Amino acid sequence: AALCCIDLQSNTQLKDEQYQSIKCIYKALFTSAVVTKFFTKHSALNPKEQTTVLLNFSGMNAAVRATVRVGLYTGAKVYFVHEGYQGLVDGGDNIRPATWESVSMMLQLGGTVIGSARCMDFRGREGRTKAALNLVKLGITNLCVIGGDGSLTGANQFRTEWSTLLIDLLKAGKITKEEAKRSSHLNIVGMVGSIDNDFCGTDMTIGTDSALHRIIEVVDAITTTAQSHQRTFILEVMGRHCGYLALVTALSCGADWVFVPEMPPEEGWEEHLCRRLANQRARGCRLNVIIVAEGAMSRDGNAISSEDIKKLVEKSLGFDTRTTVLGHVQRGGTPSAFDRILGSRMGVEAVMALLEATPETPACVVSLSGNQAVRLPLMECVQVVSVPHRLGSQAEESFENNWNTYKMLAHINPPDTKSNINVAILNVGAPCAGMNAAVRSAVRIGIIQGHNMLAVHDGFEGLAHGNIEPITWTGVSGWTGKGGSELGTKRVLPSKYIEEISLTIAKFNIHSLVIIGGFEAYVGGLELVTAREKYEELCIPMVVIPATVSNNVPGSDFSIGADTALNTITSTCDRIKQSAAGTKRRVFIIETMGGYCGYLATMAGLAAGADAAYIYEDKFSIRDLETNVEHLVQKMKTDVKRGLILRNENCNANYTTDFIFALYSEEGKGVFDCRKNILGHMQQGGTPTPFDRNFGTKMGSKAVLWITEKLKEVYRHGRIFANTPDSACLLGMRKRALTFQPLADLKDQTDFEHRIPKTSWWLKLRPIMKILAKYNIPLDTSEHAHMEHVIKKKLSVPEPLMK
Repeated sequence: AALCCIDLQSNTQLKDEQYQSIKCIYKALFTSAVVTKFFTKHSALNPKEQTTVLLNFSGMNAAVRATVRVGLYTGAKVYFVHEGYQGLVDGGDNIRPATWESVSMMLQLGGTVIGSARCMDFRGREGRTKAALNLVKLGITNLCVIGGDGSLTGANQFRTEWSTLLIDLLKAGKITKEEAKRSSHLNIVGMVGSIDNDFCGTDMTIGTDSALHRIIEVVDAITTTAQSHQRTFILEVMGRHCGYLALVTALSCGADWVFVPEMPPEEGWEEHLCRRLANQRARGCRLNVIIVAEGAMSRDGNAISSEDIKKLVEKSLGFDTRTTVLGHVQRGGTPSAFDRILGSRMGVEAVMALLEATPETPACVVSLSGNQAVRLPLMECVQVVSVPHRLGSQAEESFENNWNTYKMLAHINPPDTKSNINVAILNVGAPCAGMNAAVRSAVRIGIIQGHNMLAVHDGFEGLAHGNIEPITWTGVSGWTGKGGSELGTKRVLPSKYIEEISLTIAKFNIHSLVIIGGFEAYVGGLELVTAREKYEELCIPMVVIPATVSNNVPGSDFSIGADTALNTITSTCDRIKQSAAGTKRRVFIIETMGGYCGYLATMAGLAAGADAAYIYEDKFSIRDLETNVEHLVQKMKTDVKRGLILRNENCNANYTTDFIFALYSEEGKGVFDCRKNILGHMQQGGTPTPFDRNFGTKMGSKAVLWITEKLKEVYRHGRIFANTPDSACLLGMRKRALTFQPLADLKDQTDFEHRIPKTSWWLKLRPIMKILAKYNIPLDTSEHAHMEHVIKKKLSVPEPLMK
């Protein structure tokens, strides 16, 4: 663990408008979090009663940055404690002041910039007594721990012993009665940092997504050499007690076999494995991939290592086999966009939890549920994790879903049973990473269900012209890691081809449609539903899977492809900012894709540490631009050397990228110079991220399983006839669940003119970006008028409180 402290004692009075602003942002961001009685009893924070400490773990720089800056925003004095618990025990120079600039350029760094160390001293009471002494002398009464269950358990023990440690220090004459009274209690908030994703109560721990990025990079690199030499590769990934990394990797790369601690293989697995590999090779597959978690074991409790599997394959099959143990490669590297955003959100939540805390407040841990941050009792979560192979209901459910999906997709041979059902799959709109993963999953699940799967090339236009062919199990091999659209895709809508499409459906006897794409896929599906009144051939089950970098499809919090585009933008911003190292002060103006949807600009702004992100949904004027420029000029006169401004491509017809570039260039003369970059179609390309591969795989699988059940419902008198609204649905992710929503029901939620949903959950994150960019503004300014309206409507906050 590594530490930093927030000393609120040094401030005489927190500025009321700052406190009210951050309180409203907090409520909007974390609506499902537990709100204690603090806000109802105090109109403003009493700084004399609040002091804070933060412990950090590997990969937590985004959380450290957010915690430090939000603490400073509230008027607190912030300290770093270097080398974790060891620094807490040793004190002295290990505890140093932190400034706004000291956390600049941290987001793109892996590990922890303030150090981390294992501390045996803290495990003993003598060491914890020394740590308590250092905290008391600084007046610190709050502790935020970022780490795994071991770090969190240690912190809770420290809190439990706090009163007795104070008594010992008082008896020894090391502290005064006044100091003991001032530090009479210790509050704790935890944030979970673990690449294994093995903590109860959270959908994802900070660091897991970045670890998956490193693993998939290695898998993709190995795949090329394995195919060239016709080899079998065995990859061992971390996961001593939890097989999350191994299982998601297997899903994301289409591995032939996966070994995880939670699911020991059945008796006779050796013969089963060799038979599967032999069948794959007989079908012409030049690549075999086996994923092994380091904690994998057999049903009798014996460990299964990568070397054991290698010897088995070489002896039984004679295949050329190689093993790769990834080790600590998985812990390193640049954090993914997801981890940066997650760490930032949790850092804000941790500060707010400590601002609310009272001596009676139990220790809590900040967790993620869907797209909401929640607080859960710390020790209850830790105790569940301490039970072998038990992660709690949410994690167990997620693991079981992943496991069942993998098992279905990893059949040795497709089943011989046939349903005489023809299911057609097409891609619509602009191509994006993850489309092919969804197609592969849909095809294979359909074949498992006994359906005949048909590939439609070139979207609705190809459907109208009969550009259709059967697609087989092996026909989609290796598609998971491919970017773009292997089927081909066009933006053409079906309205002018309705008659031709109905004739094609009749000609090929198509019983159901799976439409994978962006806003055009959604609108196209609506047009087909509307045309059912005239064309009976269109009365078949249909499902739309959102896949677009813009993430602008109503009915889903996320779209396939958006995560890959977001990571591309974030990594590009990192490189652009780094290009200014060693030069004079420079500001970069970067234009992102998204049409009228500001998702990419907003989330990339959070992940890359932007100073501003201009989007269509959050209206801005020339006065706002002027304020932003003046703010950046003032920042550049300090130690800040780089600025980053993001602009969504359609945010404003008049305030173009060229206009904003010219404005910043003119107003920044003598202080900084400007550069502009239009990222363009590079945002649509590249190999899919682990999230998009896994998300696409699940969506494709879920869609075909839904179609199978729907076909049973609408089969009457020897024919299929589906004309009810619930027979044409969009499959979307709402919070943490995949749900089917009738296309017709989503019309009221859609702004068709601008091709965006009328409401978007991510808009609630925009004020946080402003706070982290050092804007000292209340929420009722013009820049946050929309945010204020949302908060009032959602929380019924009275007018004086908003001020």
